[in-house]
Amino acid sequence: MSDLNELFGDFIFSYSRKQAISDGVLVDLSQFEVIREHWKLHMACTDAVWGLIDHAVKHEGKDCEGILHDISVMAKMRIGKDAGDTLYFDCIIGTDKRSLKLHCGPGDTAVPVLTLMLPNED
Repeated sequence: MSDLNELFGDFIFSYSRKQAISDGVLVDLSQFEVIREHWKLHMACTDAVWGLIDHAVKHEGKDCEGILHDISVMAKMRIGKDAGDTLYFDCIIGTDKRSLKLHCGPGDTAVPVLTLMLPNED
């Protein structure tokens, strides 16, 4: 097979996961020990999900590690029940029940990573 650049031409634009984390579009959840205890893969969440977590911590007196633990447990309960690379589940964040999705796919390299997001996000 020929070189992909030869087939499709040069990249017009590329935005890496590393750049998204640096820009704050994604938040690196693997910085938290509770996430590293639950997941072997690197995990990040969208800034919208982080906003829900941050609001619960700052305004509702909730614990970030506790919220991340609850999210991890609820996501793991869906493993094997959903087919494909995306899990859909509900979790209480703060005082509200929220619908979330967890996607597993390649990161900046072929190594799989996890991305936690709202159901309407990609």
